[in-house]
Amino acid sequence: MKITHYGYNAFLIESGSTKIAIDPGQHCALFNLHSLIPEAEWPTVTHLVITHGDPDHHWQSDRVAAASGAHVICGKALTRTENGKTLLVDPRGKELTSWVEFDRVTALDVGESATLDGVGFHALKAVHGVMKIPLLIMTLERKPGPGERVGLGATGFEITLDGQRLVNLGDSLLQPEWAGLEPDVLMVPIGGIVSMDVPAAVEAVRLIAPKCVIPCHYNVPFILKKRYAIADDATFKREAEQLGADCRVLRPGEEVVLNPGV
Repeated sequence: MKITHYGYNAFLIESGSTKIAIDPGQHCALFNLHSLIPEAEWPTVTHLVITHGDPDHHWQSDRVAAASGAHVICGKALTRTENGKTLLVDPRGKELTSWVEFDRVTALDVGESATLDGVGFHALKAVHGVMKIPLLIMTLERKPGPGERVGLGATGFEITLDGQRLVNLGDSLLQPEWAGLEPDVLMVPIGGIVSMDVPAAVEAVRLIAPKCVIPCHYNVPFILKKRYAIADDATFKREAEQLGADCRVLRPGEEVVLNPGV
């Protein structure tokens, strides 16, 4: 199994003919806007996971789905039903004013599961924090809530592929319900702001007890900032490994190949 990280919470997970894309969002530097997952990868995606509706997670998802015909897996709160069709909030729309039809959508509430072409998906609780947007001399705060786009549909997912279990939490604050998951691989945000910072992510590792952990969603560009959601991955790696997890720090575009049993 190969896992490639593309920054933020964008990942490709590949095993045999299966290719799972997680959160194919947009690089958010003001003068360097591009797809996190390279466009050349889009046609061969078999499953597309969207953890929530923020642009750095959802911006390119309709284009990836159209290019690949992949199964689309997301939280139910990211969807609405009109005339028997399942719609997702428009990836590039303003707030909740427009909705887009996707083919092959499986929307899950927390605790629900589905198996799609041999890959298992189980929805986990995730709680998106307050977004703080730096604007020159001030900071704008956006809180998740009714009528807001921020954190819409926030859901973590446990993915079962070739006998291995992988957990991706999206952007979430620490949740006690994660205790005892014990996956083979955990992808965990460590950058704070809208999700866990390093101490909270270390506590998540203690609760979840993964064999392998990959930190994500930190030290990313955002608008005019070169680094946003700043975190010390060396400290996280040291403390996670003290808890018995094999920590793999991946820069954007780097990959790790994991054997069965990690």
